[in-house]
Amino acid sequence: MNKNISFSNLQRAEVVEELSNEDFDLVVIGGGITGAGIALDASSRGLKVALLEKQDFASGTSSKSTKLIHGGLRYLKQFDFWLVKEVGSERAIVHKLAPHLVLPEKMLLPLIEGGSYGKWLTSIGLKVYDILAQVEGKDKRKMLEKKEALKLEPLLPKKILKGAGYYAEYRTDDARLTLENIKTSLNYGTKALNYAEVTDFIYKNNQVAGVKVKDTITDKEFLVNSKYVISAAGPWVDELRSINNSKKGKRLHLTKGVHLVFPHSKLPINQSVYFDVPDGRMMFAIPRGKITYVGTTDTNFNNDKDNVGIDLADALYLISAVNNMFPNIELEMEDIQSSWAGLRPLIHEEGKSASELSRKDEIFTSDTGLISMAGGKLTGYRKMAERVVNRVAKRIEDETGKELPESKTAKIPLCGSGFKKYKEVKKYIAEIYNQISEKGFSEYDAWFLVTNYGKQTATILEIYDTLKEENNAVRLVKAELHFGINFEMVQNPMDFFIRRTGRLYFDIESVRTMIDPVLDEFRAIFKTDEDQIQNWRTILESEIDIHSNFTLDRI
Repeated sequence: MNKNISFSNLQRAEVVEELSNEDFDLVVIGGGITGAGIALDASSRGLKVALLEKQDFASGTSSKSTKLIHGGLRYLKQFDFWLVKEVGSERAIVHKLAPHLVLPEKMLLPLIEGGSYGKWLTSIGLKVYDILAQVEGKDKRKMLEKKEALKLEPLLPKKILKGAGYYAEYRTDDARLTLENIKTSLNYGTKALNYAEVTDFIYKNNQVAGVKVKDTITDKEFLVNSKYVISAAGPWVDELRSINNSKKGKRLHLTKGVHLVFPHSKLPINQSVYFDVPDGRMMFAIPRGKITYVGTTDTNFNNDKDNVGIDLADALYLISAVNNMFPNIELEMEDIQSSWAGLRPLIHEEGKSASELSRKDEIFTSDTGLISMAGGKLTGYRKMAERVVNRVAKRIEDETGKELPESKTAKIPLCGSGFKKYKEVKKYIAEIYNQISEKGFSEYDAWFLVTNYGKQTATILEIYDTLKEENNAVRLVKAELHFGINFEMVQNPMDFFIRRTGRLYFDIESVRTMIDPVLDEFRAIFKTDEDQIQNWRTILESEIDIHSNFTLDRI
């Protein structure tokens, strides 16, 4: 069932009509990774599901994480063994579901004088980590001597380096993982719509029986009737609980995480490093194609959730941490190429700092039946979805006597897959490179296409062959855009440049060079008027400035 299904805002009116006129078993509020996972889990069990997102899919937390499917090694220090066991085990499952999108990434943990991890405790900790996460074969941890560590990463600080731990993690694109879950759920009948804000709830016999929705594209309102409603709105969960008059007891505690992007030439590490920060925290430096990104901060956040910015203190903190661990690098503010900042919707615990708060998920159920999912980690999204859909399944059984099947998502490949093992992904990248190299494209271009779209790359290249454009680079971007508009619900250029392709973060120069061609396509396909085109241009130029310009006068 892994096929391209039309999923386009060109048919937005028809989708809104279907949502308005049909009765659903379940409405899921929130198009991030949690909501996407819930939609797939519930629809694959036979429920009729509607998924609603007030902005673009993955536009909140789910496009702004560290982009790792990892086991949470640091949670061993908090004795959070259950969390480490679950997310550690989930890594292998999610990798199997989408090996083109969840890529093996060896992680180096330097052991330094006065650092957070000593050699003996690190060895024991990584061993426990392997056991809890059920790590097998060559992915099991190794303890390295100083010379071995420096051979793997020559930029490490020779004077204070004592050795390193070496273990396995996975890297992903969180926004694309979210989108492929949503697209896979379409195979099971899910109706999904972005730019559809839930403004209130419908009640029947004092129980939630649907939602009131504002289409933020047309400003029209409509109702969606449903037997059950799950809120997976991430940082906005408490707002919806307030609308439902059920915000009591536990509440969210939002923390901000900032990441900076540098050209790989400025931070030319060979592989991912999980390293000490002088204040006792830990940080990641991760090479990815043309760039290396670093993060993250972990600070309390109480401001506008729709406008999460990066201030001077954030940038200086990250740069100083990198320079401390890699003393020969000497990064400066002007070296920042791009950046992103996101919120973690954690569960508040009195007396605990941002870094000490648990990453566990919790389910809240109101007296009127609204189910809210809060907390959790990107890596654990599939199990989180399973747990909350199990809650719905229990209510269905209690009310109707009907039993839903158990979760199937551990065995449902995501859209774009079709690979049994990662080595097949590498083989496919080579095949695509052979196919496009004669057109002047590089190995990076082949890697980019396959690690974003997987087997869907073939569809993009078919579109490429139909387009009339002399510049091959522009032609390929237009092919991606056509694919995004027809099969990935792209509504505006920001959806495309930020969440469908990650270009704003990982290849910001391509955004600068492709603004005009992309706006031309929107003008032609959506019949967009010139005022809107100019508005989008202004937004894009502002986004580029916000994410890349860290001069003191701006901050």
